[in-house]
Amino acid sequence: MQENYIAYISYSGGGASFALLTIAFAYLWKVKLTHYSLIIASATSTLWNVAIAANYQDFTLQREYLLVLETLRYGAWIAALLASLQYTLGQKLELKFRYTINGLWLSSLALILLLTFIKSPLIQDSNLLIWNNLVLSIVGLVSVEQLYRNTSQQRLMKLISVGIGALFAYDIYLFSYSLIFNQIDLGLWQSRGAINGLAALALLLGSLTLTSQKAQRSTLSVSRPVAFYTTSMSVAGGFLALIAIGGYYVQLYGGRWGSLVQVAVLFGAILSIVALFVSSTIRSRINVWINKHFFRHKYDYRAEWLGLISSLAQPTAQDNFHERAIKVVASIFKSEGGSLWLQSNGAYRPVQTYNMENIDAAMTESIDSPFCKLMIEQEWVFSPHGSDRASMGEANSQLPSWIYEIPDLWLVMPLLTEKDLLGFMVLKQSKQDASLTWEDLDLLKTVGRQVASYLDRHEAAEQLARSKQFDAFNKLTAFIMHDLKNLIAQQALVVENAAKHKENPAFVEDAIKTIDNSVSRMSNLLRKLQQQEASEIKSLQLHKVLMEAAKKCQDNKPSPSLRLESKDIKVVADQDHLIMVLANIIKNAQEATDSSGFVDVTLRQEEKNAIITIEDNGTGMDKEFIRHRLFKPFDTTKSGKGMGIGVYQTQEFISDLGGSITVDSILGEGSTFTISIPASAL
Repeated sequence: MQENYIAYISYSGGGASFALLTIAFAYLWKVKLTHYSLIIASATSTLWNVAIAANYQDFTLQREYLLVLETLRYGAWIAALLASLQYTLGQKLELKFRYTINGLWLSSLALILLLTFIKSPLIQDSNLLIWNNLVLSIVGLVSVEQLYRNTSQQRLMKLISVGIGALFAYDIYLFSYSLIFNQIDLGLWQSRGAINGLAALALLLGSLTLTSQKAQRSTLSVSRPVAFYTTSMSVAGGFLALIAIGGYYVQLYGGRWGSLVQVAVLFGAILSIVALFVSSTIRSRINVWINKHFFRHKYDYRAEWLGLISSLAQPTAQDNFHERAIKVVASIFKSEGGSLWLQSNGAYRPVQTYNMENIDAAMTESIDSPFCKLMIEQEWVFSPHGSDRASMGEANSQLPSWIYEIPDLWLVMPLLTEKDLLGFMVLKQSKQDASLTWEDLDLLKTVGRQVASYLDRHEAAEQLARSKQFDAFNKLTAFIMHDLKNLIAQQALVVENAAKHKENPAFVEDAIKTIDNSVSRMSNLLRKLQQQEASEIKSLQLHKVLMEAAKKCQDNKPSPSLRLESKDIKVVADQDHLIMVLANIIKNAQEATDSSGFVDVTLRQEEKNAIITIEDNGTGMDKEFIRHRLFKPFDTTKSGKGMGIGVYQTQEFISDLGGSITVDSILGEGSTFTISIPASAL
């Protein structure tokens, strides 16, 4: 009798708490903070508590009616949780998910009603109550998890998720325990009403506290109707049910070893669940596997692939293909900009930047660095500031130090062609959700390979075009040589006849015209083609070379001025070729500068290098021209006056000497060419 009184007080208190909670939910629904389904669910729990409490007094609750009430209680809360999720998100859930979850409790209700109608003896079996409640409590916990995860920015929904989730968790414990021992534990059953009452009171107080806050839609950003993620909570519920089944049969058929095996199984279950909750690696792997095989993908891969191919296939006549590659990748992943590094002379160097600042030419990376090897061997995508630092920390330790100097850095993706690393791309931080999922990584790798193929194809096409241009140049040289031979033959004929006809005024006049014509034709040819003779490498006084180069340009305006800070600098080079390339830059500066302007040539020494600067205040060049056209062979702005190989030859020659050439220019203000050549101690 005492036990009945305790149960009566427990469930009566639970009913009173849920009655108050029902009123609170009605108020919250009126002010549009919650969905009306929560009122129905709370009222159902009130009825359920009152019915069980009455069973411990004068009213007897039949087993079939108890089963119906239990199922309706679970069903009402499951439906209310899904409706609240849909209401908070402001969009419909996937039909498959809704039909599956609601179909489970509706099927359970239909089965109980059928067994009641046919008066099956199974309806009186306590195992049916245990199994029914265990399965539905697991389904309820899954629904709670979805509401909690996808509305975590809404404090009221978070509170409801925690409160109702506690009820389902208690039921899983109660009925798992009961299934193992093949009977419902009386103490846990009596406490169930009080547990429900305490949860309802907590929800009531929390809801009243939050009523002053305005309802806010979840800030969840989804790229599919709704993104659901199954994690350790729902897995733990199913795992507990599985262990309960195992324990049940161990108890029935375990014989003398039953107790020992039962304890071992329960200990293994607890250990596994603890590992599941503690290990982020296990949870993330389970999460990825389930997302890959059970849920709609984040990206429409067909649309993304067609869009990528369409963008890369556009003509490049008016667009730089390096910049296009960055724009295409940035648009797919909603990035604000990026930069591209490609292999050149044994290192990866920045070749193009789009909407990203502070990318320095000194930010280079050796092709055999651990950073590059990791991208080749594992096709690794780096996220230097990613949230999953535990799994990416070891990989991020391979990142070069200069990477962290790039502002708003998001990720570094490899560009692989088969097993070769063509280069890598750095993307700027996205204004949207910057977290990386398995889908982002898969798409990044796929897009990276396609873009690498696109860049490699264009590089090969440029090299082929360049080879064809050099072939054309060689053919042009052959024609020029043919003309020169004709001119030499013409002048040789004049010399041969001079001895016979030198006294003839008509011959002399004709010879002068012939020679004048030959000189004019040869001068034109020489201006178009700078003929290179066999190199004679030796130690040179650099100031004398500069004086000779300036002397060749004295006839042009403005005349170059020389400032020699040191006359002891020597370099090892071919004298004629060095004079030619320096004179070429000086002439270019003169042609770009008005006759009233200036062209200053300075020589100085810095450490072990000779530094030559050629500065003018002419028309100048923009950064786009310097980056893409200045050092490109056969590309000239001097229509009909040049072949576009002078600056290219200069760069190649200085590079062969182990030096470098840099250009600083402002459009409309002038240019400065800085040439660095290793000084010789000889």
